[in-house]
Amino acid sequence: MTNQQSLNSVDMLLNMGPQHPSTHGVFRMVLQIDGERVIDVDPYIGYLHRGSEKLSEGEQYAQIVTLFDRLDYLANFNNELVFCMAVEKLMEVEIPERAEYIRVILCELNRIASHFLFYGTMGMDAGASTPILYGFRDREKIQSIFESVSGARMMHNYFRIGGVKEDLPADFFEKIYWLIDEIKKGVDQADSLLSFNEIFLNRTRNIGLINAEDAIDYGLTGPNLRASGVSYDLRKNDPYSIYERFDFDIPVGDRGDVWDRYFVRVQEIRESVKIIEQALKQIPDGEITANVRRIARPPEGDIFVHAENPRGDFGVYLVSDGSDKPYRLKIRPPSFCNLMALRHMMRNAYVSDAVMILGSIDIVLGEVDR
Repeated sequence: MTNQQSLNSVDMLLNMGPQHPSTHGVFRMVLQIDGERVIDVDPYIGYLHRGSEKLSEGEQYAQIVTLFDRLDYLANFNNELVFCMAVEKLMEVEIPERAEYIRVILCELNRIASHFLFYGTMGMDAGASTPILYGFRDREKIQSIFESVSGARMMHNYFRIGGVKEDLPADFFEKIYWLIDEIKKGVDQADSLLSFNEIFLNRTRNIGLINAEDAIDYGLTGPNLRASGVSYDLRKNDPYSIYERFDFDIPVGDRGDVWDRYFVRVQEIRESVKIIEQALKQIPDGEITANVRRIARPPEGDIFVHAENPRGDFGVYLVSDGSDKPYRLKIRPPSFCNLMALRHMMRNAYVSDAVMILGSIDIVLGEVDR
């Protein structure tokens, strides 16, 4: 190697993870750096692989719901919904109106809870310790509602093929209206504390940029795609359940940087509140479960169903052979697809910004590794 080649060569690999508080799960990335700049990054996944897709082939359909709880453990209800919808469409089951509204309310609360946690961890990544206290405070209130409805703060196993496990508790509406007021106050406090803080803006503006064209090419979905200026949300663009009945906006960014990915989620909290308020006004009385066999046996066939979970487009491809267990089940997790753009966002960034960029993608390794 000549002296000139030696001067121009990259001389350091920096390892982050897998046991690292800022990698947002058991995730490892190796940064190739030249001075303070990131030249390239190699992500390493698989540390949480549990074989969920293969395990599903050995379980009855009703037993698989609990496996979906453990994929994205910050979006339990959202994941349960997609699997149940896939089986229901294969079986051509019509869901009772009340059950549809209960599902929507709980899924939107789950989205809010997930975004509150994201808000707190983004503050921590930027060096601010107060936001995580606000985020957990408001998320805790939502989880208390989840516990009163399903009996569990997480891993709820509440949605059923054909509806939900049981009706809402008697004091649910009193609690939910109180909770909505608390969420509104909480997101306003969070917004005023962090969103336009000068230090936070310096750490997030024009960092980890990805434009709309590249975001689409990399397969980004959810808030990460919308932050790049693409107004695409499955609840609007390909409505499922009863989302076409609600009036809400799709927040979008204009630069596709870390700040846009953060602020889109803050705005989404307010839009989810709008949906919940409308659902509470419209929810009818009636049955909560369709008349389906306890041991489901969908007819032979295959189907793909997807929905908008807090991290993006969560899809399930299901193949049935007519038995009480799936022949094949394949999951399209948004976190896995969103990670594809990490290398693009990291190139030429400062090493000190690597954690902010990774955090802004908002990955959950349970669904990445499956």
